[in-house]
Amino acid sequence: MNTPGTSRNGSRSWPPTSRSQWVRPALPFIAGSLAILVSLAGFPFARGQAAPSEYQLKAAFLFNFAKFIDWPPGSFTGPQSPFTICVLGQDPFGRVLDDSLQGKAIGNQPLTIRRLKDKTEARRCQMVFVSSSESAHLAEILESLRGASVLVVGETSGFAAAGGTIEFTLEDNRVRFTINTDAADRAGLMLSSKLLALAKLVHDAGHSKGV
Repeated sequence: MNTPGTSRNGSRSWPPTSRSQWVRPALPFIAGSLAILVSLAGFPFARGQAAPSEYQLKAAFLFNFAKFIDWPPGSFTGPQSPFTICVLGQDPFGRVLDDSLQGKAIGNQPLTIRRLKDKTEARRCQMVFVSSSESAHLAEILESLRGASVLVVGETSGFAAAGGTIEFTLEDNRVRFTINTDAADRAGLMLSSKLLALAKLVHDAGHSKGV
């Protein structure tokens, strides 16, 4: 399978002529990532050192989400431009994101972490984690991202039904997630059926679409 922005003869072309030309990883990579996602969804978190903490698991989820989502070609300036994960508001991860994701990449794109105070900066990110500290401003944040190809993730109750793309939930000390497929469509993001199969799905109106 061709790598992002690579033609059949191996030459580089940018921008790619279609999403599928560069955003889909090789099948073995997908299979391995799917196993990791399934494992994460069933792994109990703990505050001690014997098991991953809640935010270690959430950091791992964020990284693996990116492997099952297609961003439009226009989301990046080049085939090796950074893939940016941003945290908007009070950061609940501490050093976990940096320590867990340091040196990692999404395909050929090095992964970078940014902390934001201004919601207008979020349009420059591929993925934005909206802290619970911003729950009172969620409608404004989502409106400011309208038309941007940004995966918006949060953990506030009702986040997905309110228009966020992915909402983390906790069930029996396990991290689960809900996906708003309408929000993904608005952002121009193509979510893998394998990712959708692991999530609870909702529409903007908040009614369940499936489990």
